[in-house]
Amino acid sequence: MLDIADAAKRLLLGAPVRSERMSHTLLPKRIALPVFASDALSSVAYAPDEILLTLSIAGMTAYVLSPWVGLAVAVVLLTVVASYRQTVHAYPSGGGDYEVAAVNFGPTAGVTVASALLVDYVLTVAVSISSGAQYLATIVPAVRGYEVQVAVGLVVILAVLNLRGVRESGTAFAIPTYIFMASIGLMVCLGAFQSLTGTLEPAVSAQYDLVAEPGFEDGLVGLAGAFLVLRAFSSGCAALTGVEAISNGVPAFKKPKSKNAATTLLLLGTIAVAMIMSILILAQRTGIHYVENPHEQLIQANGEPLPEGYLQDPSIGQLAESIFRDVPILFYIVTAATGLILVLAANTAFNGFPVLGSILARDGFLPRQLHTRGDRLAFSNGIIILAGGAIVLIIGFEAQVTRLIQLYIVGVFVSFTMSQLGMMRHWTRHLQREADPAARARMLRSRAVNTFGFAMTAAVLVVVLITKFARGAWIAILLMAVMFVTMRGIRTHYDRVARDLKVADPSAARALPSRVHAIVLVSKVHKPTMRALAYARATRPSVLEAVTVAVDEEAQHLRDEWEAANMPVPLTVLDSPFREITRPVLEYVRSIRRESPRDLVVVFVPEYVVGHWWEQALHNQSALRLKSRLRFTTGVVVASVPWQLVSTAELDETASGSYETTQLGLVRRGD
Repeated sequence: MLDIADAAKRLLLGAPVRSERMSHTLLPKRIALPVFASDALSSVAYAPDEILLTLSIAGMTAYVLSPWVGLAVAVVLLTVVASYRQTVHAYPSGGGDYEVAAVNFGPTAGVTVASALLVDYVLTVAVSISSGAQYLATIVPAVRGYEVQVAVGLVVILAVLNLRGVRESGTAFAIPTYIFMASIGLMVCLGAFQSLTGTLEPAVSAQYDLVAEPGFEDGLVGLAGAFLVLRAFSSGCAALTGVEAISNGVPAFKKPKSKNAATTLLLLGTIAVAMIMSILILAQRTGIHYVENPHEQLIQANGEPLPEGYLQDPSIGQLAESIFRDVPILFYIVTAATGLILVLAANTAFNGFPVLGSILARDGFLPRQLHTRGDRLAFSNGIIILAGGAIVLIIGFEAQVTRLIQLYIVGVFVSFTMSQLGMMRHWTRHLQREADPAARARMLRSRAVNTFGFAMTAAVLVVVLITKFARGAWIAILLMAVMFVTMRGIRTHYDRVARDLKVADPSAARALPSRVHAIVLVSKVHKPTMRALAYARATRPSVLEAVTVAVDEEAQHLRDEWEAANMPVPLTVLDSPFREITRPVLEYVRSIRRESPRDLVVVFVPEYVVGHWWEQALHNQSALRLKSRLRFTTGVVVASVPWQLVSTAELDETASGSYETTQLGLVRRGD
């Protein structure tokens, strides 16, 4: 059975990788761009949709503002990119926003940022995969109604690919990402040419009239109109998610790490801004109408509303259909590439979450297991936890992007804002010690960039909280609070354990107990008992006795056997009128401790080692209960003495025949 499981694991994940090959997993810029930038690039697929969907509430006249809202998003995006280019040079260790906040404001601020980032990474996977499932349903109508199942399956596939290692997953995802960029670039260029020559066809949805919702009949006027524009802006700022992943992933770049990370950030910002602005402008030129409820908001030429079964394609799908009307194959390529990039966008989180989790585990805020690399040199535990959290959200929100998007970007803008504020303090601190005029001028420019970034991201955070709180953002804030309390609790636990284990007086720690009182638990006179007695005698304790509990007439039979065998160890029989085993042994051990508090009591427990999982239920139950209780008794040591049953022989042969595989697996811990 173990052979089958190991073979399946090797088939899925590949052969183990030695620790000394860590340098071979580092990424060049051409691979790092699709690995870390796929999330931000995928925003091209849904950020324009969210802007148009929100503005559609005020009717057709509101759509004239869509490019301007997109321009505001682009300004914030470029500002954040410029700010993070400062961060990757100042903090290249991979801690990103968490390290910036922790170093400049203390652990509480660092944990706050980390909580926001961890929640946002999980939401990134849920939103991206759900959006990809919806695009797949556009191409394959048979998928409609099964988006949840498809999304869950895609998360599992991504998790498996990432468990194979960062470089392997990056290479697998690079080609689809570049195909997406090339196809969108071709569509934008051809659309711009058609627009200039007057041959650009209107979108399918352009033939319908857009009806404003109640309260917005006069368009974007008054306070309600301003609030709606702010909502559109905050939804469009989903385009900024994923930018922070590069600052967390600097250690994954080839040398020079900081320079390559900064270059990748610049490429990311330039490409994302160009795509978003181009799509919004072309959407306006083709008259695309993208609404939340087509049946209620879109009216046909005859004055009738659209049928309830009408399914609208996303903006990119409508643009591709309009621009590539004479070349259908290109329409399918764009649509398929868009759906694929939405799925691959989750890969940014699969690279950022495990690395951040590893750093937090190193600092004691998450379980230590998250700091351990798997046998493919990936942070396997973090990948599995991320996949599990995303699947829970996908199922809970039925893979509906419109519902999930309301939880989105709150966390990332919390981290953006804290990071920019931390960088301002970073430069201020260094300026106090720097005397070189050229270096001071460079620091002043960097601080100015971060100050502007702080102002922009703080403003967006306020807008996001105001416009999205009641629509679901409170759930994200609650999840961040839960993560914060959990991480602080884990750190408190580790600190308490460290205090408990600290050796205050090394000389006292080397002192031996006055005596060692050994107890061998006995149920029958058989081979396991003989081995336990032999092992106990070999330790040469001060006192050695065998102990059994009289629960039935077998106790007298055991006493007779013991005397007939002329055993060299005295047998103590504990009375148990209520047929208990655990309590009499515990009381007897505690009585020894009370009589001689300086003595060490060692309890030897014979145990069966079984070869099949179902055999475990038939053996060792009393021993397990005893050991679990004895562990909490001060001054008591429990020693398990194993006895291998016949069923373990096959496993022993299998293990000895796969020695080399076992040795290779030692790299799991990165030793």
